[in-house]
Amino acid sequence: MKEFLYGIVAIIAEIHTYLMQLNDDYEFYFNDKELHFIIIGLLGMAMVITIYPIFKNLAKNKHYLTLTWIYVFTLIIVITFAIEIGQKVSNTGNMDFGDIMFGVAGFIAMYAVYASILTIIKLIGKLIQIISKKNKTEETNREQNMKQIDEDCEEDDD
Repeated sequence: MKEFLYGIVAIIAEIHTYLMQLNDDYEFYFNDKELHFIIIGLLGMAMVITIYPIFKNLAKNKHYLTLTWIYVFTLIIVITFAIEIGQKVSNTGNMDFGDIMFGVAGFIAMYAVYASILTIIKLIGKLIQIISKKNKTEETNREQNMKQIDEDCEEDDD
């Protein structure tokens, strides 16, 4: 886990150095806070522009559970990283990337069970609706047949 985090920090440091070099080369002279404002703002907007159409389409097609899963999955990633970093900083446990992976896997497994149960319940509901419609149709057909028989009998009586 430690190596993984150091790897991420090294990549971020390289990007930071590159951006600072661009800042100096083009004589913008933004300070570190201003660069964070600009870069994180642009990164966030790029993510909004990319993700918004996907989420809009999911919402339009009423895939609310998928939207919820994406949101919760993102939170789970953040929370598990925060727990592991907190353990490292406070020396209350071992910071371990495996803990993050197992935590996320636990969420995915439990969600799969939940989604399976929900799907079975929905299928049973649809089956009940189909059977109910079929019974109503048969009842309507019987009533129509009885009316037709009554009408035929009345014609024969005349």
